[in-house]
Amino acid sequence: MKSARKGFTLIELLVVIGILAVLAVVVFAALNPAGRLADARDTRRWSDANTILTAIHEYLVDNEGYPTGVTTSMAQTQLGSALTGCADDGCGAVDACLDLSTPLAAYLKSVPVDPSLAVDATETHYSIETTAAGIVTITACDAEGSVITVSR
Repeated sequence: MKSARKGFTLIELLVVIGILAVLAVVVFAALNPAGRLADARDTRRWSDANTILTAIHEYLVDNEGYPTGVTTSMAQTQLGSALTGCADDGCGAVDACLDLSTPLAAYLKSVPVDPSLAVDATETHYSIETTAAGIVTITACDAEGSVITVSR
């Protein structure tokens, strides 16, 4: 007499669950969501630095000079509206941040802020420096991958 076998044995179920668990771990490790999020924030930082630099160059063209507070051969200074405490994060400010929100208002709706650290525009975590040759450099001070600087 032949018995009708319906369903799976416990061993078969455990093997399938084990294979699925191993595949899930491999896929999760390959995707590396934390790394992808850090890359996305760094891409935003690069875009923000480029936006700030473009606004400064548009100001230079329209007004034939730097915005108020920006000079040639200027040391690295953090952008923001804070009057004190900008030196805390190593972004180059001596004490007060350099507030470019008013001079650049025609070119930027607001000065961009770091996507993970800055809460508001008091400390943006972006810095500016210039050379005697007139090259302006914007740096994202808290990049998670490589250093992010944009110069023109």
